[in-house]
Amino acid sequence: MTLVERRHMDGTAGRLSEATAADYVALLKPRVMSLVVFTAFVGMVLAPAQPNPFLAFIAILAIAVGAGASGALNMWYDADIDAKMARTAGRPVPTGRVTPGEALAFGLVLAGFSVAILGLMANWVAASLLAFTIFFYAVIYTMWLKRTTPQNIVIGGAAGALPPVIGWAAVTGTVTLESLVLFLIIFLWTPPHFWALALFKTGDYERAGIPMMPNVRGEAHTKRQMLAYSVLVAVSGVLPAIIGFASLAYGAAAAALGAGMIWHSWRVLWMDEADRSKRPAKALFAYSVIYLFAIFAALLVDGVVARFGA
Repeated sequence: MTLVERRHMDGTAGRLSEATAADYVALLKPRVMSLVVFTAFVGMVLAPAQPNPFLAFIAILAIAVGAGASGALNMWYDADIDAKMARTAGRPVPTGRVTPGEALAFGLVLAGFSVAILGLMANWVAASLLAFTIFFYAVIYTMWLKRTTPQNIVIGGAAGALPPVIGWAAVTGTVTLESLVLFLIIFLWTPPHFWALALFKTGDYERAGIPMMPNVRGEAHTKRQMLAYSVLVAVSGVLPAIIGFASLAYGAAAAALGAGMIWHSWRVLWMDEADRSKRPAKALFAYSVIYLFAIFAALLVDGVVARFGA
């Protein structure tokens, strides 16, 4: 029986909680939201058209709210498994600070608001992409993939990779090869990033019954996959320079950052499975966060320099 079902049995599902503003902010997954906003903003800056600053601000706000809606819907549905994991047990729904019904309503209202605002203020291509992203994350990933297949974060990574495409579309009204390259970088980055986490949080995922790759296929297979994806990430990172919408200086920086991903994944490949500290996996997880922010920061600087001059 899930946590939500137990609350219905207890008669607590219909009550109003005493949640604080901080609890509702937590539902938005602000750390994830910050990455979404940043990559979407980079997509907007790199787009060939120059947006109206006010409309650009509204578009970024709508994308941020849409990301928050996805987080709230994810926490609503995942309350049962979140309660079993040390990493997520303190979230607002499993602790009872926010009721499941409140989290669901909050997520749905934010989702509708964000899509409508983006469509009305920017264009409906971007709004449709945002609506698809919310649906993909909340329904395809959260309700289906996460609990059924070790490929959950591989396929589900598409949701997290779409923000720069949405940002690009908000400015141009189109999806182009350049925006899809930005998508590809994040899409290929997602597996080694989350599998590194899964390697040192295996017990959490086992308790929750989530079929993460290390739990289902074993550490050795997972580590080989992580190295392969890290190589692909490194290659995708230099594609903006190869296809001509970023400079050679960016390409050199991306190559160096990609080499770091490969090196950390190589260390994970040779990590002793008996070593409970999992230091190489923790180091890869930390570096992967730095890598993605650094790659998009380099793209941002490169785009600003190209548009306004050195």
